[in-house]
Formats: sequence, structure tokens, C-alpha cells
Amino acid sequence: MREVNYDDRQHRVYTRARALPPETLTEWVHVFARHAPEQRPLAVLDLGSGTGRFTPALADEFGGPVWGVEPFDRMRALAEDHAAHPAVTYLDGSATSVPLPDESCDLVLLFLVLHHVRDQGAAAREIARLVRPGGRVLIRSLFPDRMPELPWYSYFPGIRLVDEQVFPRMEPLLDTFAEAGLRFVTVDRVQERLATSLADYADRLKLRGSSTFERLTEAEIDEGFTALDAAVRAERRPRPVDEDSDLLVLERA
Repeated sequence: MREVNYDDRQHRVYTRARALPPETLTEWVHVFARHAPEQRPLAVLDLGSGTGRFTPALADEFGGPVWGVEPFDRMRALAEDHAAHPAVTYLDGSATSVPLPDESCDLVLLFLVLHHVRDQGAAAREIARLVRPGGRVLIRSLFPDRMPELPWYSYFPGIRLVDEQVFPRMEPLLDTFAEAGLRFVTVDRVQERLATSLADYADRLKLRGSSTFERLTEAEIDEGFTALDAAVRAERRPRPVDEDSDLLVLERA
């Protein structure tokens, strides 16, 4: 399946399409803190930081320094313009090549990033190089061997098929990271609020800010939005749209 270049189109819509409600951002940061090392401050790497939707909040929570590493120039430029913070530095780099010294990080976050990484073994070794003993790695991902029922699968069934192909399976991934020196701690199932109503959810999806849309045909996308619009019209009382998320927690011995 072809790779997605976020500098082609995604950077123009990503910030609006993937913005989190304030309470959801706060909840995620609390989840990260629950699984982070106890001492403060912590040096944090937001690996695949995109437009910086988490990076400033990580600095506020953990005290910095925080590095946002992002390979796509236009995504990184948006972060520098709109997600600046005194304790945050944005850097050009990737999951297999991070411009930081050995054992420079207490906490590494990969939020919906790992499925974009072609060589996950090399990424595991690079992350292990960066993490101090006792440091943690937090990986927000989908895992096809424990896939939740996501809201958009009801309207875009092709997305489930895409997700099952592009996201890594849990057991092989744990083996890959264990070989690099990062041991399994836990996997946390987190409920994430995506939108305050189905109409709000539809409006956000129509920005096509998820790279998954780049892997569907236009016919599949049109059919999905037709079904979603019908569901919006049928909704008598607006209800929030939530989905289940997995956070994998690893630790360097």
C-alpha cells in the first residue's frame, strides 16, 4: 500500500481536521502522565509530531524540554507557527533517524505514527537508543489482532480493510521492540471523544484530514459520506462521538 506524503495535501487540512476537543486533549495528557516515569521534569520526544497538536501540552505537563520530530517540512512549519512553546523545539527527523543524543529522553510518544514507518525494527532500535534506563515509550496505535469497532467503519467499510493492512499486529511488534531492549509494560484501552455530535464528526471527516482517505477510491468516499449524511439527518438528539483507543506502554530496563 502506497505511502502518504503529508506535504502534498494533508498539511493544509490536518490542524482543523484532527484537532481534539480541549477535554480530550486534557484526558490524553493525563493518560500519558499515568504511564510516564514519576520524576519531574521529564525530557520528552514527540516522535512524528505533525502540526504539534500534543507537543505544547506535553511541555506543560512534564516540564520539558520537549522535542517535536517531524519528517514533513510543511507539517513542521505549521507546528512552528501555531504550536510554539518556550520549552519545545521542532526538529527535522524520522522514527529511524532522530537528531538527538543517546539516552536523552525520559519519555517518547508515538501517536498514530508507527504504521507510517516502513522499517519498524530500525525504528525500535533508534527509539531504544534515545530512551534512558527506566524511561517509557508510549505508542498510540490500532492493532488488528485487537481492533475496536471505530465509528467510521459503519460508513466507510473499506477503512477497516485498510486499517487491518497498514497497522502493526501486537505480538510481532512486541518481539521487535523486545529485541531492541524495550520491554512490555501494559496496553491501556482509552475511550477518546472525537466530536460533540455526529454532525460535527461529519464536518471534520469531510476535511479528509486522515491519511486513510488517501487509500480509498473516490467512489468509496462518496458512498461513505452519503451514508454519514443520512445518519446526521436522522439524528434527533445530538450525541457525542467516541471511539476506543489502545496505548501500548514499553520501558527500557
